[in-house]
Amino acid sequence: MSATGRPRRTGLGDLVRTLAGKPRRAGTVPSATAPQGISPHVDDPQGSGPQSDRRQSDRGRGDGQRGEGRRGGGRGEREELRVPRADFRSYYGRPIVKAAVWKHDIAAYLFTGGLAAGSALLAAGADVSGRPATRRAGRVAALGALGASTYFLVNDLGRPERFHHMLRVAKPTSPMSMGTWILAAFGPAAGLAAVAEAAPWLPRRGPLGLARRALPATGRAAGFAAAALGPALATYTAVLLADTATPSWHEAYPDLPIVFAGSALASGAAVGLIGAPCAESGPAVRMAVAGAALELVGSQRIETRLGLLSEPHRQGRAGRLLRAGRALTVVGVLGALAGRRSRVVSALSGAALLGASVATRFGIFEGGLASARDPKYTVVPQRARRTEPAPGR
Repeated sequence: MSATGRPRRTGLGDLVRTLAGKPRRAGTVPSATAPQGISPHVDDPQGSGPQSDRRQSDRGRGDGQRGEGRRGGGRGEREELRVPRADFRSYYGRPIVKAAVWKHDIAAYLFTGGLAAGSALLAAGADVSGRPATRRAGRVAALGALGASTYFLVNDLGRPERFHHMLRVAKPTSPMSMGTWILAAFGPAAGLAAVAEAAPWLPRRGPLGLARRALPATGRAAGFAAAALGPALATYTAVLLADTATPSWHEAYPDLPIVFAGSALASGAAVGLIGAPCAESGPAVRMAVAGAALELVGSQRIETRLGLLSEPHRQGRAGRLLRAGRALTVVGVLGALAGRRSRVVSALSGAALLGASVATRFGIFEGGLASARDPKYTVVPQRARRTEPAPGR
């Protein structure tokens, strides 16, 4: 019945809503005639029903959640979304860039590879200038450093046959592939040059006498070949580090080869200062000065030119190692210049240069790993590059 007492017609829509359990719009069906179990305030626009209570509960949620900060009332209200401030952490607490899986065997490999290259260069220069003691020290040191370098590399690979497998292909675009071939070519040349130093100890007659006469010329050619490969052996590891996604290594690609070349020259000069008499120390001293200059300039650029990405090389263990390397380099060069007539001072200067080379290589290694562990060094430079204006604008 309607309010006037006349029978109310039941339309098809009313019948469907009744069967489906849905009431008519508020105001058309009085509360007395509403279907049982259904509140007449479900869609109450006055805000007294359950949906209004739900809207009230949405207000006041915490920062960074959906639905926080709804403003206004009634229909058509806007939902404001707020995202928490970034704290440079990726999903599940993992770094954004995966740090290199290399252990300190690779850092030692960086040092011994540079030492082998520098020693081969020293030996070749001494051979040309007629300094047999310096030549002998350089050739023997190159072979010994090469053996240590091979050990560190194979130990990091885990299985020796992996080095052999890398020789199956030659890929010019891969620093690792090219480095493997450089090392494989440098090894026999350095080995033959070192073996040639044993020629004076062989008998003069018989088959060994023939080897005694042939080894000097063969060893000299092999020594020059090793020296020609020395610069590539000293710097390819820098290209290898810069070719990774590690932020501080990748951004320092112009300067890493300079640092590694200077470190190799300084360590090679150290061999001459330790193993040669003072009368033959001239080339070693000049080589030490040139190598120290390159190393100091390159490391200074890495620690100052890269902006935020220079931080990992100034802080923590990497910073301490690089500062120690600079100090030892300066001490070694000054000692080499001042102690030309003192065998003890020359040897101590050479030891300081060797220590500087070790500290520099390990410092560069530690700084790169530190930059990969902290997502800040990946996120901030990327955002800065996105906001930079395009060239020509």
